Amino acid sequence: MANTDFHIVKRIREQVANGREKIALKHKVENSWQGISWNEFGEQLDAVSKSLLAKGLGIQDKIGIYSANMPRWTIADIAALQVRGVTVPIYPTNTAAQSAYIVRDADVKILFVGEQEQFDAAVDIFSTCEQLELVVAMSEDIEISDYEFAMSWKDFVALGNEDHQPILEERLSQANLDDLLTLIYTSGTTGQPKGVMLDYANIGSQLEGHDRRLSLSRDDVSLCFLPLSHVFERAWTFYVLYKGATNCYLQDTMQVRDALSDVQPTVMCAVPRFYEKIFSAIHEKVSKAPFIRKVLFTWAVNMGAKIAACHQEGREPSVLLKKSYKLADKLVLSKLRALLGGRINFMPCGGAKLDETIGRFFHAIGINVKLGYGMTETTATVSCWDDKCFNPDSIGMSMPGAQVKIGKDNEILVRGPMVMRGYYKMPEETAKTFDEHGFLKTGDAGHIDENGNLFITDRIKELMKTSGGKYIAPQMIEGAIGKDHFIEQIAVIADTRKFVSALIVPCFDSLEEYAKELNIAYHDRLELIKHHQVVEMFESRLEELQKELAKFEQVKKFKLLPKAFSMDDGELTPTQKLRRKVISDRYQDEIEEMYQDKKGH
Repeated sequence: MANTDFHIVKRIREQVANGREKIALKHKVENSWQGISWNEFGEQLDAVSKSLLAKGLGIQDKIGIYSANMPRWTIADIAALQVRGVTVPIYPTNTAAQSAYIVRDADVKILFVGEQEQFDAAVDIFSTCEQLELVVAMSEDIEISDYEFAMSWKDFVALGNEDHQPILEERLSQANLDDLLTLIYTSGTTGQPKGVMLDYANIGSQLEGHDRRLSLSRDDVSLCFLPLSHVFERAWTFYVLYKGATNCYLQDTMQVRDALSDVQPTVMCAVPRFYEKIFSAIHEKVSKAPFIRKVLFTWAVNMGAKIAACHQEGREPSVLLKKSYKLADKLVLSKLRALLGGRINFMPCGGAKLDETIGRFFHAIGINVKLGYGMTETTATVSCWDDKCFNPDSIGMSMPGAQVKIGKDNEILVRGPMVMRGYYKMPEETAKTFDEHGFLKTGDAGHIDENGNLFITDRIKELMKTSGGKYIAPQMIEGAIGKDHFIEQIAVIADTRKFVSALIVPCFDSLEEYAKELNIAYHDRLELIKHHQVVEMFESRLEELQKELAKFEQVKKFKLLPKAFSMDDGELTPTQKLRRKVISDRYQDEIEEMYQDKKGH
């Protein structure tokens, strides 16, 4: 990797030179999808690069991007990389306080914001962020007022001129793989985020590895639907642009259904939650269909599954199976694929574990879902499903260049050119994350079978991940809610789930006092915690206690328990820490109920 063949800036500039009028980026303007050609894309990149130089952005200085997906997200990102700046993404859903921490820790000088909500948060935090000099509003409809530290995208782009061309060319000529490319902040177990340092060699190794594992061409169209602030979609966007394909930006994820039919993507990254939703919607519809339609659906999916098995095992299907499949495809399967636009070649899936039955179902209907495993610390992908001979219960086979082995406590360890340089300004944390042989400790326990398929069996670290791929630090949420005097104990549930829920043990002294004041009659504690006035009181308290948390971190449903977690029952460690596995096994019924019924208290 010593040469700069896989330097992302160099490769994107080559595509700009070759692409000309071909569409590079697409986005929705009012009600129609509009394209930005490679020529225009190149011009905008250079214009923003020159403006960054006009504002004095030095080599390896940081810019922040605090925004939902839009072409300008990528334009600001790559423009900064062209002048050897470092991009720091911030989730658009982050609170002002969470964003301020990142802006300060990363020494961000210029912050690009996407919409009014992020602009207002940036205004709130500006005075507390010493290094921050400028806030640039990327959307035209942001109300900027007369803050002297803020400007519109248009005014910002006008700062650069031809005088800055020589410096731009000089910076471009200095491109090397050792430069830091980005700092991506991940939630620590304590809730304090850590800045993962990724360089050009990290991204370059993934471009090279993906070339050997996937087939993507200039004719492909990708729907950019997951947040660009996450390593998965961002690394994938780099790959799409590096291949000269078209990237379509979905700003409002609630509109994904329409976008799929409008854009008809050939590839799209998604998290397990996306597939779960489609799977359950299809099955719910089928359950209400007449008997004959149900039978037809089951038969068609079975034919699809048989064809998928032949494909996977490298067997030629029989003539009868081919004929049956053709009919099944015409009557049922093609209609199911049409829900995803009808042109999908393959779909990378990552961010959490995908249920095996859901994975098998999508392969049966002819959608090549490629489940993968990775972390921010490994520049996304460490392993993914191969086109043949993968085990649907696994998380795939190692990517080219990734050395994966199992360490003590069955921990999955990774070494290779895709592994991060370390955590920004955190030498001790960095040292703790690597073993003595330079392998990254993933915090996940697993095993590798004789065919090289990697399996995750457990999560060693305390971090939880929702099925939407969001990391949740349970202690932080428990800390925020548990400080309430009506709450004795709380156990947050979120791992591989659609949303965050909690098991709550009330402080019965306080609660019984409250019941007395309100003249609530009850026979025992069980009856007390089911009383509607008690449930409503907890609901409103939780709402108040969670105001400082990002939306995806907030407890949406809870169950009140009549009995405290105890050491005697194995639910607490000697130091009073929750034994989460024991608790989730013991209260499995209560937990499942929260994810089924609409009320769940």
